[in-house]
Amino acid sequence: MPENSKNNKLTINKINDIFEGRRPGAENGFNFFSVLVPLVDVDGELNLLYEVRGKNLDRQPGEICFPGGALEDDETYEECAVRETCEELGIRPEDIRIISQLDTIYTYNNFAMFCFLGVIDKETLGRMNVSEVEVADTFLVPLQHLMDNPPDVYMTQVNPVPAEDFPYDMVTGGEPYKWRGGKGIVPVYGEYEGHVIWGLTGRITKRLVEVIEERM
Repeated sequence: MPENSKNNKLTINKINDIFEGRRPGAENGFNFFSVLVPLVDVDGELNLLYEVRGKNLDRQPGEICFPGGALEDDETYEECAVRETCEELGIRPEDIRIISQLDTIYTYNNFAMFCFLGVIDKETLGRMNVSEVEVADTFLVPLQHLMDNPPDVYMTQVNPVPAEDFPYDMVTGGEPYKWRGGKGIVPVYGEYEGHVIWGLTGRITKRLVEVIEERM
C-alpha cells in the first residue's frame, strides 16, 4: 500500500476531526435564501411591507417580493434576512425587531427560502434610503385585507426528465421507470392598489396568514 494511502487511512478520530465545527449545508446545486416579512403598525393597523424589484435586475425585474437574498458564508439565516433588508431599504439592523422564524419555503428549482417575521416602525419608513438598483418601489398592504381576501391557488405539475443516456439497465425496475413527479402551488392575490402579489411571495404571504388564523 502506498505510504500516502496509509497516512490518509480513515479512522473514527479522523472522521471526528473532519466534521468538527462543520456547518451543515446541502448537496451541490442547491441554494439558500432568506427574506424578512416586515410588519408595520400604521395608526393601529398592521400592514405588510412589500418591495417592487428594480426594473434592470437580471432576475425577476419588476416583480413583487419581500426584502431578502442569498445566504453568505458564515452568517445565519436570520442575519442574512436582516442584512439584505438593511441593504435594500437603507435602514439599520436596530430598526428591525425579529418576532419569529416562519415556515421554510422549498421550491422545485433547487433552493430553499428561510423566512423571518419582523417589525419595522412606521417612523423608520420615513427615513428609508432604498437601493435604486434593487428596489423600484415599496408599498404597504393591510394584513386584515390579506386575511379577508385569500388568494386563488393554481397548481403546477413538475415532471422529471432523465438524461437520454440514463443507464436503465443498471437500476432496479429498468425501463420504463416510474419517475415521481411533483406539484407546486401558485397563489395569486387580487389586485391591491395596482399591485398583484403572487408566486413565491404569495406562498410566503399565504402561509403567514394561515399560521395566524390557525393559532387564533
